[in-house]
Amino acid sequence: MKKLFALLAVVIANLQLFAQPWQPIISNKIADKYIPAHYQDIGGLLGYRMNVNLEKRLLQIDSATLLSGFRKRPGSQTWIGEHVGKFLFSASKTYAYTHDARIKHLMDDMVRKYIVCQMPDGYLGTYLLKDRWTEWDVWAHKYAIIGLLNYYSVTGYKPALQTAERAADLICRTFGDEPGKRDLMVAGEHNGLAPGSILESMVDLYRYTGNKRYLDFCNYIFRAFEQPTGPKIISQLEKYGDVTKVGDAKAYEMLSCFLGILKYYKLTGQEKYLTLLQTAWKDITKNRLYITGTSSDNEIFREPGILRAENKDKMGEGCVTVTWIQFNLQLLQITGEPKYAEEMERSVYNHLLAAENPQTGCVSYYTALQGAKPYRCDQGFSCCLSSVPRGISLIPEMMGGKIKGAFTVLMYENGEAKATIRTKDNASINVTLKSETKFPLDGRVDFIITTSRAAMFTINFRVPEWAENFTAKTGNEVFHGKKGQFLAINRKWSPGDHLAITFDMPLQVIPGGISYPNSVAFKRGPQILAVDQGLNPGLTTLSIVVYTKTNKPLIDAKAMLPSDWDWKEAYSIEMKVNNSLRKVVMVPFSEAGQKSAEIAVWVNK
Repeated sequence: MKKLFALLAVVIANLQLFAQPWQPIISNKIADKYIPAHYQDIGGLLGYRMNVNLEKRLLQIDSATLLSGFRKRPGSQTWIGEHVGKFLFSASKTYAYTHDARIKHLMDDMVRKYIVCQMPDGYLGTYLLKDRWTEWDVWAHKYAIIGLLNYYSVTGYKPALQTAERAADLICRTFGDEPGKRDLMVAGEHNGLAPGSILESMVDLYRYTGNKRYLDFCNYIFRAFEQPTGPKIISQLEKYGDVTKVGDAKAYEMLSCFLGILKYYKLTGQEKYLTLLQTAWKDITKNRLYITGTSSDNEIFREPGILRAENKDKMGEGCVTVTWIQFNLQLLQITGEPKYAEEMERSVYNHLLAAENPQTGCVSYYTALQGAKPYRCDQGFSCCLSSVPRGISLIPEMMGGKIKGAFTVLMYENGEAKATIRTKDNASINVTLKSETKFPLDGRVDFIITTSRAAMFTINFRVPEWAENFTAKTGNEVFHGKKGQFLAINRKWSPGDHLAITFDMPLQVIPGGISYPNSVAFKRGPQILAVDQGLNPGLTTLSIVVYTKTNKPLIDAKAMLPSDWDWKEAYSIEMKVNNSLRKVVMVPFSEAGQKSAEIAVWVNK
């Protein structure tokens, strides 16, 4: 009997991987072209860091700290109310991938304690009545609704949805352009960008409930954006195509509004909104994006090419990194275009992972390219310490899935992905892709394709911009990919087919641009490398390291890493130190500085 129960448990767990019983009830007019697959057992660097995020960050969260501002109003900070919603987002995404009972228990407990903190009128903030709607109240309600909806989506716990509705109903009763209602744009910071970002929550809630009140409020937000007190998102992008002209150029809050606008576009099909945000994306990638896949200097978008990277510049806010990833993920879902996956990969393998210490799970608010990473371990007091885990929890949704019906691999890691696809003869079959690789240590990925029967269908493989000689082989067939495109392999696949992908990752030397004209950085595959002073004995300061052009390859230097440095990836390259040539050890920026040493991405030339 015990064996029978154990077998049933396995069957139920497998069914859960495919089941999404608590979906929105209102369909979008614009169907997603990219639908993430169900990934299991992600390994390699990404799997390792996802486990760090679970074990050393999320499972260490203290609900009493996050709930303190609700239990005893006012909270110790004006924005302390955002953290519960952010945690529920991270925990829900992590549970959807892992089905880990510990994170389920923690978020169950959090939700039940959170719900009883709601006031009779629906208020779910941390302010006293006299101070409501003055700074970050609406913002906190945005994250409350996001967190509760994500929790509902993986558990079906109806009180969570009802709590989100009561909070949204209060917002709808309080704000609007009807007589007697408040102006939403002045109920928060940054020229209305912060309170206006509740657009995302309202779109989601409308889709989950079908309550037209929430759609009407979305339409009000668009009117409010363009009123004298608003950030003029639409009109300024139409006129200038420049994100620094929107509101006060605050990057995190603006990108948060972009997420809501894209969801509204999918819901309504109003094409101009997609066109405008693609214009914003082009402006950011061309003029304001660091090589590590983040943006912002002192939390705002700066002039074209100004990308200062010291700790004093407060660059690379973690919240910006995560919201930029979400922006690209939504654009990928809408368009299916590989350029958005390219940007997600850049951000994930570099700035996102760099912002969480793999040894401690502590997080840096800003993660500079030059200097020691200022990791912190507190909870409930810093927006980025709650945001960075959200980004890491999204990794399984970025690995691959169906694009326009074809199974598509986006990131190259160990793992197993499952999806149901249509064959050439329009039959529906289940497909599993299992990948084995040491990437990013080397450029070989082996796939085993499992299908219920032999059938003709296409599998797409993203060819990264950094990859050279991208080749796929199965049996006697050889396929060659072009950078920045999908390699579409359309053939008759049989159960147990093997396919091997190989590519080269030559060292790229990147000029420092306007901000670092006398410096260079180094990139291998998707990873930006950094000099870590702690791994280079005798290196008294990083300013004495000088790169001289060389054709010598990188040399494996993982033997130089400390025993407790878990991800074993390091390289040495010959540089001048005090005018003498010596081998300098470099590691991925994502791993550098985990022992509080000074690091440098930009090296003198």
